[in-house]
Amino acid sequence: MNNTLDVLAIGSLVRDESGNILHADSTSTLIKADGKLIVVDTSSKDMRPSLKMSLKQIGVFAKDVDIVVLTHNHSDHTANVDMFPNAKLYIHDGEDVKPKGAEVIDGDVTIAKGVELVYTPGHTWDSMSVFVNGIDRKYAIVGDAVPLQDNIIKGVPPGICVCKDVAMKSIKTICDYADVIIPGHGAPFKI
Repeated sequence: MNNTLDVLAIGSLVRDESGNILHADSTSTLIKADGKLIVVDTSSKDMRPSLKMSLKQIGVFAKDVDIVVLTHNHSDHTANVDMFPNAKLYIHDGEDVKPKGAEVIDGDVTIAKGVELVYTPGHTWDSMSVFVNGIDRKYAIVGDAVPLQDNIIKGVPPGICVCKDVAMKSIKTICDYADVIIPGHGAPFKI
């Protein structure tokens, strides 16, 4: 596959001593696949300038993005959807509230050659990951199914999840597929 990825913004997650989230920005990734430009997660409003700069640096105009995939419907992953006015928007079924104009999918769906949306619930019931067959390895862009590399290192589910057992099954699905994971709130890492 000639599919390529560019991380547009590396997310972060700041917690207090009690584990409460103080600030969260999601990682945002651009996939070039099958003649399509696909953005996975649009991060928080704070990351908007970084997203614009990253797109400019790689020569992509937001208006030319074909598809936006939201790994789940939390504002730290969805706040900049409006930057991509011409993009088809995908979100997975599982939660009551959906972004306006989104195509709600159920199950796993191929959206481009070598790019599959895979249901990975646990953090939320609408969580999904994007599996990408790249030039030399397999990537999983996972949102908060794996928010941090520590979830893999320590073998623990996300700090916030609707079902720990389901979350751990999703993590196994991700690890069984990927050579590289792009987590919801950190830099890519190899498995």
